[in-house]
Amino acid sequence: MDRLCCFSGSYAQFGGRSSSGSGKGRSHDGLVKYGFSLVKGKANHPMEDYHVAKFVQSQGHELGLFAIYDGHLGDTVPAYLQKHLFSNILKEEEFWVDPNRSILKAYERTDQAILSHSSDLGRGGSTAVTAILLNSQRLWVANVGDSRAVLSKGGQAVQMSIDHEPNTERGSIENKGGFVSNMPGDVPRVNGQLAVSRAFGDKSLKSHLRSDPDVQDTFVDNTTDVLILASDGLWKVMGNQEAVDIARKIKDPLKAAKQLTAEALKRDSKDDISCVVVRFRG
Repeated sequence: MDRLCCFSGSYAQFGGRSSSGSGKGRSHDGLVKYGFSLVKGKANHPMEDYHVAKFVQSQGHELGLFAIYDGHLGDTVPAYLQKHLFSNILKEEEFWVDPNRSILKAYERTDQAILSHSSDLGRGGSTAVTAILLNSQRLWVANVGDSRAVLSKGGQAVQMSIDHEPNTERGSIENKGGFVSNMPGDVPRVNGQLAVSRAFGDKSLKSHLRSDPDVQDTFVDNTTDVLILASDGLWKVMGNQEAVDIARKIKDPLKAAKQLTAEALKRDSKDDISCVVVRFRG
């Protein structure tokens, strides 16, 4: 995640570790598989992307939990999200009745917790894109910031998240007393600093930022073949359909995720590049 200045604080209390690397897994019945690949960018700071990719059993159901958290001004907030956001969503009493509302409430409560721990977590922040797959049949995607989820239905890319960029949400920022800078040669920034209009954390900017997610859900049918979650290190250099075309050609989702990150590097993406590929029906 692109922000103008750097963060040198250390991360201790909330314990997290860099997500750089790769791995894979599958659902209990083996029909849904996932792979992930995370590559540190060229910037002179530690890896700031974190991920979640796993299947868990809960109340007789199987949940696939997938996420990309792209931090800025340090890795403390994305590491906190990696540890707490999904558990906060699943702790919501209404989750099994109204997942959309539970996701909204958990995002808000998690952001409040991050802000209240700012003395430990520092002044940085993070985007988030999360996907919850229920019994391999229903999918909920939520996001804050510009990490993105793209679903392939019959080979056609369907964007399941909304990029929260300062120019597109200028009205909301200005109504809160902030401003959007458009300096030549640079991306639009909230108060000349942050390149997204919604984020977790960022206490110094929070009065001008939003942290409520957009949530979309869909049924997984026999045309649904691939889900890609990735940080903007991928999407800055690759279109949705391009990413889907690459991922669909490679049956092994780990190899697909590695191919996507390798292609982004080849296209000279400077940011951290993180990608989770979920392949349905094996």
